[in-house]
Formats: sequence, structure tokens, C-alpha cells
Amino acid sequence: MRKLKAWISACRLRTLPLSISGAILGTGVAYSEGFFNLTVFVLTIITTLSLQILSNLANDYGDGIKGTDNENRIGPERALQSGIISPKQMRNAIVINVVICLILVVTLIYQAFGADQFLTSLVFIILGILAIVAAIKYTVGASAYGYKALGDVMVFLFFGWLSVLGTYFLYSKQLDFLMLFPASSVGLLSAGVLNLNNMRDLESDKLSNKHTLAGYLGFNRSKIYHQFLVVIAMVLMGVYSFFYADNSIFLVLVAFVPLGIHLISIRKIENPKNYDPQLKVLALSTFGLALLFSVSLL
Repeated sequence: MRKLKAWISACRLRTLPLSISGAILGTGVAYSEGFFNLTVFVLTIITTLSLQILSNLANDYGDGIKGTDNENRIGPERALQSGIISPKQMRNAIVINVVICLILVVTLIYQAFGADQFLTSLVFIILGILAIVAAIKYTVGASAYGYKALGDVMVFLFFGWLSVLGTYFLYSKQLDFLMLFPASSVGLLSAGVLNLNNMRDLESDKLSNKHTLAGYLGFNRSKIYHQFLVVIAMVLMGVYSFFYADNSIFLVLVAFVPLGIHLISIRKIENPKNYDPQLKVLALSTFGLALLFSVSLL
């Protein structure tokens, strides 16, 4: 039972709603325009969740073997750090999850495009492989980009642009570049979740030689940066909703309420450990925003 709890903890369930926010939003826009496929929707959600779990396991492994997860961390104890799960067991779990992700990616692409659209399918397979590599390379290996202050950019691109635009394309087989507005909104909020994590672990990351954007900015400026991410995300979503959600824009405005409260809470925080509860708040607020925005289009 203790090991099962450790595996569940390693999957970091609280990150899962955030991971599917872009897919929910892209699906909502596609559905409102008459493009929808239930099988594609289910496979998109399952594939996205599998990629997020892969990223979480790889993050646990990478930070664990590098000693970044130690007694100096403020956040919850990680699986490798606790000693309940060995590095070999975690590596095996990562390999199994990679295989699962590849199967899901290929199945999703086949369901979306069939056997006729070979070049499009090939592009999406490459994107799927890049997503798998990115999920692993955040903390694993000597060139882990999460240790080089590139995590925010990668999260913005994969959780925002690729997730929203890619999901929309799976249904519609076309691109709408105006969707960069809501896609950027989700990407910025997702980067905000990572920034909170890095602000919480700012001191311990420095001791472990993990370089993050929050580490470079410092305590006060990373707060300002965080507020910038959330406010710009709200502006982009508000502008897009004003033109496309018609009279249902109030649903999006409702979703702004917890984001506003979150910003007020962040301004008042002086102790880094108090950032930890706000991770869940921002992740669920992002999911709620994506969900309410999609509902507003129906």
C-alpha cells in the first residue's frame, strides 16, 4: 500500500487538469464550428494525460538522481527522494509510459487522419515524438532544459500553442491563427504554474545548481513576472471571448474571479512555502477557464 501511494504521488494528480486545459479549449472551438469526433476527443484526452504522467515520472527521476529533491525542498516529498521507489523502478516505469504514449499518439493520429493523409500524419507523429522527448528532457540528462531556465518557454509552447492548435487541427484539418490568442492564454497560465513551483523552490534549486527563470529574477521580480503572465493571459482570453463568445462572455469573466483572487494572494506572500497551495489554485483556475470558455461557445 505504501508503494502504491508513492506511485500515485509520483504521477502528481494535481497537475492533470492543467495538462488537458488546452485540449478542452481546442475541442470547444472545433465543436462550435461543427468539427467534432468523440473517438478523437477521448484519445486526445488520454494521450495528453499519459504525456503529463510521463513528464511527472521523468521529473521525479531527473531531480531525484541529481539530488535536487532533498531535505531543503519546500514542496512534497518525491518518490525517489523517499526511497520507496528505486531509480531502476522509475526508469522502467518511464520506458513503459513512453511505449504507451507512442501507441496512443499513433492511434490518435490514425483516427484523426486515416491512411490517406500521410504527410499530415507524419508531421503529427513527429510532433508527438517531440512532446515525448520534451517530457523526459525537462530534468533528465546533462542537457536537461529545465536546468537552463528554458522550462517556461517549453511549457508555453507545448501546453499552449501545440495543445490548443494541435487539438483544433485534429478535428478541423485546418489552422485558425486567431486561436493563438486563447492558446497563448493557456500557455501563459501554464508557465505561471511552473513559475510558482520554481519560486517555491528558489533557494533549494540554487543550492542544487538548477537554474530557473525565477532563480535568475529573484524573489521580488519573479512575483512581478508571475503577475505579468496571469494578467496578459486574462487580457488575451478576454479579447478573444469578446468577439467569439457573444452574449456568453460572462462565463469567461466568472473564470477570471479565482485568477484575480490568486493574484492578490501572490502579492501578499512573503514565505516561499506559501506558494505551494497556489499551484493547485492556478492549475484548477486554468482548467476552469478553458472549460467555461468552451461552454460559452456552445
